[in-house]
Amino acid sequence: MPGVISDPAELLRQRGIQVTAQRLAVLRAVSVHPHVTADAVADAVRTEIGAISLQSVYDALSVLVGEGILRRIQPAGSPARFEDRVGDNHHHVICRVCGQMVDIDCAIGSAPCLVAADERGYEIDEAEVVYWGRCPDCLAESRSSTPESTARRSQDSARRRRSMRPKQA
Repeated sequence: MPGVISDPAELLRQRGIQVTAQRLAVLRAVSVHPHVTADAVADAVRTEIGAISLQSVYDALSVLVGEGILRRIQPAGSPARFEDRVGDNHHHVICRVCGQMVDIDCAIGSAPCLVAADERGYEIDEAEVVYWGRCPDCLAESRSSTPESTARRSQDSARRRRSMRPKQA
């Protein structure tokens, strides 16, 4: 489940991953900010430990995803996002207006939650589903479309997109 990992260094050691300040900071950033982009991870890590290249962030993310500690999500037309909720085959819903992404549990049953209708000899162990729509705030705003509310909605959407990035200290 998402949330702050109690001992990220021990988690890395258990997986045989070398413990570095960069990897720990990346892991903490994703843990605190689920569905975060690599750029936002880099911003959070820089706030925590100082200078780090974007390539180093991508390298750390790659190692953590490769070891199953983090999950990479790549919605169509959107940058990859990262989360620490792994192993439960949950899905996501994304607001088309503001870009907010939230977890939703599988519709039915255990992983992979969906059964392929056309068997082709694959052993399927995961189904990735992304639902698209409008979040409650954006939906409510669209129902009250006046010139003022349209301007406010644009400002609020920009604010929400910025809020998906970690706060600068």
